[in-house]
This record gives sequence, C-alpha cells and structure tokens, in this order.
Amino acid sequence: MPSFKDVFEKYDWEAIKTDIYNKKAADVERALARTNRDLEDFKALISPAADIYLEEMARQSKQDTLQRFGNTIQMYAPLYLSNECQNICTYCGFSLGNKLPRKTLNPIEIDKEVAAIKKMGFEHVLLVTGEANKMVGVPYFKKVLEQIRTQFANVSMEVQPLDEADYHELIPYGLHAVLVYQETYHQADYAKHHPKGKKSNFLYRLETPDRLGRAGVHKMGLGVLIGLEDWRVDSFFVALHLRYLEQTYWRTKYSISFPRLRPFSGGLEPKVEMTDRQLVQQITAYRLLNKDVELSLSTREAMKFRDHVFQLGITSMSAGSKTNPGGYAVAPESLEQFEISDERSPQEIAQLIKSKGYEPVWKDWDTALEYVTK
Repeated sequence: MPSFKDVFEKYDWEAIKTDIYNKKAADVERALARTNRDLEDFKALISPAADIYLEEMARQSKQDTLQRFGNTIQMYAPLYLSNECQNICTYCGFSLGNKLPRKTLNPIEIDKEVAAIKKMGFEHVLLVTGEANKMVGVPYFKKVLEQIRTQFANVSMEVQPLDEADYHELIPYGLHAVLVYQETYHQADYAKHHPKGKKSNFLYRLETPDRLGRAGVHKMGLGVLIGLEDWRVDSFFVALHLRYLEQTYWRTKYSISFPRLRPFSGGLEPKVEMTDRQLVQQITAYRLLNKDVELSLSTREAMKFRDHVFQLGITSMSAGSKTNPGGYAVAPESLEQFEISDERSPQEIAQLIKSKGYEPVWKDWDTALEYVTK
C-alpha cells in the first residue's frame, strides 16, 4: 500500500534548506527558461536568489494560468459548523485550552446559515469544524451533508483527518473535496505546536492524503500554516507531496492554499514573517512548477494585496467569510477562529474580479460532469 511517509523519510529538512539557500541566479534563470520544471527548478524559484526575478515569474505565472484556466476565478464561502476541539494547537483560537463558549450548529441553525450563504450567491461551500470526533464525527457529517447537499453544487470539508473507510462512507452523501493542511513538515516543530490531542500524531496527518486518494475523493487541498517554520522549506515539502500524490492518485484533482498565521484570541506570534513579496514568489513558483494545480487565496489576506495578486496565478477566492459557527446569521458576535483581513462583501469581490476582465464563477465543475469524465 503506497504512502507518502516512505518518500518523506528520504529527505532531510536541513539538507533541503541548504540546497534552497545556496541556489544562484544562474539556477533561477535556468528554471525560468524551462517548460517542464522539476523539484530542483522549484528550489531555485523559491530561493532568495529568485527575488530579483519576481516580475518575470509573475508574468509567466499569469500567462500559464490564463492558458489553463481562462479568465475565471471560482468563488467559495466557508461554513463553520462547530468550534468544539479536543486538540491543543498553539496557533488556533479553537484550541482546547482557550476559554470560549463552545457551539455546534443544530439542523435549524444550519438552515439559517445556508440561507444566508445562498443569498450571497455561493454555490460552493466549505464545511469547517474543530477536531472533536465524538461531537462532530462521521455521523454528524453524514447528517449535515444529507441536509445541505441539494442546496449547493459542490461541498468541500476542512475537518479532522478521518480513516479511509470514513471517506468512503461520506462520498455518497455528496462529499466533493477535502482540505487537509500539514501545518508544517518540520516534525520536531510540529510536535511543539500540537502537544495534545489526536492532531499530535504527525504521521497520521501526513498520510491523510493517501487515505483520501485510496477512497477516491474527487479533490484534495494541501498546504502549510505559513509562519510556523521556514516557508521556503515547507513549500518544497508541499511540492514534493503534490508530485507524489499526482503520480499515485492521478484521477484526483489538487489545490494549494496559502494561509498566513493570523491574530486570534491569546494568539501566537509567527516564528517566521513572510512578506507580501515573498508570498507572491511562493504563489508564482507553484504555478511555474505545476500548470494544473488550483491555487486559492482566502480572506486572511488584506484587500489591497488580494486585488493585485489574484491575477498572478490564483484560481479561487473566498469572500464575505465568517470564521465562527453561526457567524452569518445565528451568532454573528461569537468568537472567531482567527481574524480576517478582507471584509468586503461577495458582491464587491465579484465586481472587483469583473473590473479586471475576469469572470467570477460561483461553483466548481458540476458534480454530474465528474462522472462523465471517469
């Protein structure tokens, strides 16, 4: 049975870091001149040496994205179902040790939230919970999916990693995609940030995409929490993971997100600050490595930044997001998981996209088309 763990264990964090920081201008120029790039090229594109080539990287990234995806930007909204969590994570507002009112939406409250999201125009929703298997486990997810599946064209989930059999069980209920971020691939630092709870099991989380691939989930999202460790090295491991998954589970679609550590109640200061310029470098480097991967930008990022960067490789954006259960209609004042930066309405974001010559798309591919292509 294949596992990314076997690949991961062949790589040393410090050796990869040295490789990246030793890349020269000639390595970057060689990577930019190639059309089919490998992971050595990617190391050059995320290296400090690539900083002076950022304009050329952005130009190529924009061109590749337009050729593959056209001038479209998919729109989605998160629906936070619960802030119950049995993990202690040093960077999250839902962490077990944080004293906040805990809430899990009941069916009536879910209907109210769904109505508010639908009223904003969304056809693609991302269900989000903390990690609390007993309160928000597979039976709860099945009920929620059954309740809302007819109301949205696509339903994605960002919840605790599950067993392969659990994913098999949820697909017939309308599960379309699963987002699972490794947070950081630095195993020792991962342990520092996740001292208690099931999430402390680094390898179980690392192998979650394998379980998703074997279960046949249509799409999976990868990423790290930027700020926990050196973003250049973590970016390499995301790219390594993506390469492995594409070769192993070739029927699955993939996306990458770029969550930068944001303030929250009692929050953690980032160990590593990533500048806006460096985030542009990271986004465009992924596009130059992989023309097919979807790249997503959330409301964590500031308005001005999103206005300019979405044209350089991004394929999907959230808008009007609330990061607390009931945030749209039931309990707008309850505690958020983290603060968002771009508070504009979905209609304002859609108008921005149109003003730049792009088309906002309110759903992913129609579910019926997935079965035509298989």
